[in-house]
Amino acid sequence: MNRKNMKNRSSYTIKEASGRVCWSSPANIALIKYWGKRGVQLPMNPSISFVLSESKVTTSIEYSISKDILPGIDSFTLNGEEKKDFLPRIENYLLGLRQLFPFLEHARMRINSNSSFPHSAGIASSAAAFSALALCICDIWQELKEQKASESEFLRQASLVARLGSGSACRSVYGGLAVWGKTSLVTGSSDDFAVRLKEDLISPGMLELNDSILIVDSSVKKVSSSGGHTLMNDHPYRESRLLQAESNLDTLLRALSDGDMEKFGQVIENEALSLHALMMSSHPGYLLLRPGTLQIIDKVQEFRKESGIQVYFTLDAGPNIHLIYRKSDKQRVKTFIESELLDHCEDRGWSDDGIGRGPEKHNDNKQAGRG
Repeated sequence: MNRKNMKNRSSYTIKEASGRVCWSSPANIALIKYWGKRGVQLPMNPSISFVLSESKVTTSIEYSISKDILPGIDSFTLNGEEKKDFLPRIENYLLGLRQLFPFLEHARMRINSNSSFPHSAGIASSAAAFSALALCICDIWQELKEQKASESEFLRQASLVARLGSGSACRSVYGGLAVWGKTSLVTGSSDDFAVRLKEDLISPGMLELNDSILIVDSSVKKVSSSGGHTLMNDHPYRESRLLQAESNLDTLLRALSDGDMEKFGQVIENEALSLHALMMSSHPGYLLLRPGTLQIIDKVQEFRKESGIQVYFTLDAGPNIHLIYRKSDKQRVKTFIESELLDHCEDRGWSDDGIGRGPEKHNDNKQAGRG
């Protein structure tokens, strides 16, 4: 913690307060993957992602603050069901935030979350969940402070706070595309928080992309993402991966600026396959792809070659596939998915999504956005 935060903490006076805040925040899909951590939730390499439009988590916090209150969480519900098994992770997360937000030492909370997508739907649910929670905590702090932060300062703080819960969550507090990780390629980039990629650096057509998510297998992964990140510490290809990520980011940024869909697609497919190659070549190595994943990849590449439609795949650390393509090709790609790909999906499951506008604040059931 820096000296400014220490000063704020030492001069903070507990205020009696109660209220409710509510934010919805989207999941995001990384195009350049971050794989490997250092320090406290810091990335080994820069990454870039876009937030989704329909796949989001909405979290509300009812809080009471008093110097006489024993801090804690009275309840946590997800989609209307109390989830006591989730409490330890949330409580540990909030405990770690007390130095940044001293009011947490004197707050009782009831937390309610609702997700628009299943927990194992091929989407990084932790990014949406922790970004929504972070936005709520930062919003409460805003209400307690006499001097309000600017919108950019608020979102930067929320990004940093979200990162402490889940690395990729820091990219979910912005609409459109966001970059996380210090790089000379993006002005203002940082390992501590994500920054939004300015829209004037992106060809307009590249902000109108669809993302169809194909659910090959919704079961719990045999190796968690956290475990996979740890295996990068002594990975034989670690240094080569860092160079590759920076090079791919450079190429992707140029493709986004030029509206070069072919180059964009080549990079995101290379990143997806590289991510899983790193898993397979770890010590111990492991495999998260499924036969259906490989069959879909093969069919997508063949469809692209035969039809000329620029549809490309990417994957997170799991077997499920995201198909990225222009909205103008939506109907033809949808027909292709339904006729050729769903037989390789669990219960023929898939969802249709695209680039979103970012988090929204809810006031009395009305939505208002900060960004």
